Amino acid sequence: MKQRCILAGAAGLAIALIAFVPMHGGAQETPQSQSSDSVAKPKKQPPADANPPNNDAQQDNPQSQSSDSVARPKKQPTDTTPAPESAPIPSEYKKSKTPPADTPTFRSNATTVNVDISVLDDHNRFIPKIPREDFRILEDGIPQQVAQFGLGDAPITICMLIEFSGRFQRFWTSGWYETLQASYGFLSTLKPDDNVAVVEYDLRPTILSDFSPDKRKAEQALGELRIPGFSESNVFDALTDMADRMSGIEGRKAILLLGTGLDTFSKITFDTARKSLQESGVPIYTVSILQIARIMAEDRGMSPMADMTFLQADNEMRTFSKETGGLSFFPRFIGEYPEVFRQIEFALRNQYSLSYHPTNTAKDGKFRRIKVELINPSTNEPLRVTNEKGKPIKYQILAKAGYKAPREVE
Repeated sequence: MKQRCILAGAAGLAIALIAFVPMHGGAQETPQSQSSDSVAKPKKQPPADANPPNNDAQQDNPQSQSSDSVARPKKQPTDTTPAPESAPIPSEYKKSKTPPADTPTFRSNATTVNVDISVLDDHNRFIPKIPREDFRILEDGIPQQVAQFGLGDAPITICMLIEFSGRFQRFWTSGWYETLQASYGFLSTLKPDDNVAVVEYDLRPTILSDFSPDKRKAEQALGELRIPGFSESNVFDALTDMADRMSGIEGRKAILLLGTGLDTFSKITFDTARKSLQESGVPIYTVSILQIARIMAEDRGMSPMADMTFLQADNEMRTFSKETGGLSFFPRFIGEYPEVFRQIEFALRNQYSLSYHPTNTAKDGKFRRIKVELINPSTNEPLRVTNEKGKPIKYQILAKAGYKAPREVE
């Protein structure tokens, strides 16, 4: 009995020793088995003679290190602002807005106005030998100082603007024949140095030959006037279009209008055409055709409305000529055309050429009216002109009504 108790106590002691030994050894080999509430111990540093870490292994697997050993910075938010654009490559052909400092600049504020003047007697003959002191030029009522004065026979640049519509110029009619006779008759009066263009108009203007001193081109252009295309005659559109084309031509220039003066379907009105012709500075010489046909129609009982329409056309042609420095003629017979063309040629070639610098230097683009007068310098009264017998005669002064002032150029 006593031996059984000793064996039982030895067996219990052995069991207790066996249970205690594994528990203590495991605690030494696995430190991570401690509670999470305990203080984390620093990792033991390797000894100095230990092998250095393998850099290649770290580069291949950078995430193999412990998350507790290295503190990584917090990722910054990605900046979505676009990168600034690079400066454009300068071009050697691009014009610089600001010139170099050593570049000289020039600016002219002087404006020269040229005025061609014809002084005609009561028979439309040119009056020569008028001295410079007898001319006075007014711009908007203010006297101007004449800078240059001259008289000469210079070549002219003229446009023959011919009405050719199916209303009055049907093939082989009296109107067709009179139109061609007048056109060829005026062309024969031009000199070899004169430049001439031929333009016909009905619904719209058509340039048959451009400006050239070769009169054969003009004759070929007149040969094309056979069968008209339309029955309309838009004289306002045709006149303003050609005057605008000729406004930039230097020297003596004019437009010869051969037609009835009737306007049927123009895009612009009479007042608009009148203002445009004044600003162009191109003298207009008008020759009304079919006067004898109108007289015969009146005898046969032309309606008062039709007669009033022709009279209105005559007045419009007179207005265009007077306000642009030209002349208007209304021949009744074909035999009167040579004398008419002689007067036109004489008025175009024999002119007084004056120029002045306006006192109004404002560049506002407004229209400025010009008035030319003949005065006696000693008395400042209108000049008295006499004929060969010493009798006073009436005279008329032909000059443009004004000009359009230039605008300031930026």
